[in-house]
Amino acid sequence: MTYHPFEIVGADRPERWLVTCDHAANTVPPFVNGGTLGLPEEEMGRHIAYDVGADGLSRELARLLNGPAILSNFSRLVIDPNRGEDDPTLLMKLYDGTIIPGNRYADEAEVQNRLNKCYRPYHTALAELAAKRADTVIVAVHSFTPQLKGYAPRPWHVGLLYAADTRLARPLADLLHAEPDLCVGENEPYGGHLPGDAIARHAIAYERPNILIELRNDLIRSPEQQAAWAARLAPMLQEAANRAGV
Repeated sequence: MTYHPFEIVGADRPERWLVTCDHAANTVPPFVNGGTLGLPEEEMGRHIAYDVGADGLSRELARLLNGPAILSNFSRLVIDPNRGEDDPTLLMKLYDGTIIPGNRYADEAEVQNRLNKCYRPYHTALAELAAKRADTVIVAVHSFTPQLKGYAPRPWHVGLLYAADTRLARPLADLLHAEPDLCVGENEPYGGHLPGDAIARHAIAYERPNILIELRNDLIRSPEQQAAWAARLAPMLQEAANRAGV
């Protein structure tokens, strides 16, 4: 089977929403060390390799919003599409206590190989999808582990990451904060967008309304959980957009 670095679902859906999932898969393409990074299966199943649960959530959220979704098909350990090309964490050699053997001796030629075959095709396709409409709204879906090694447990159920453009973030945060069963973090468990990351590149640079949603991955492990969260978030996103006038 021919390898492809991304998947687009619902390309012809008519609504303005574009759901992105930068870390959808833990795939290691065959041209990267023969299809392995030298990690056991249990490590490749952890958050270090991909965003657990984000793929299914993204697909269902896009379906409910009636817009397209684009999902990566390479592990973040192969090359991280949510980093700028000059970011020092673009290719990780150590992540959350795990050494990545297949990256240990990766030189600049290998980085360029992965950029050309994975990262750049993904971003080109994302850019083309975003440009199809003048009023595109980008929703980036990610997930986070409940606890990093050596750190305190993370209490948030959902986090919203945003930079200076809070058109969508502020009303969505208000709606989520009003939910009595949720612990909501704003720019938690990570800070706002990094220069050169996917939102900066495809939303902020074009002044497109945007939000990055982080779900704690123990809440979206099963298809049923993913569907439930998509059903919860879709109307909130619609209402937030209405309140923001975007």
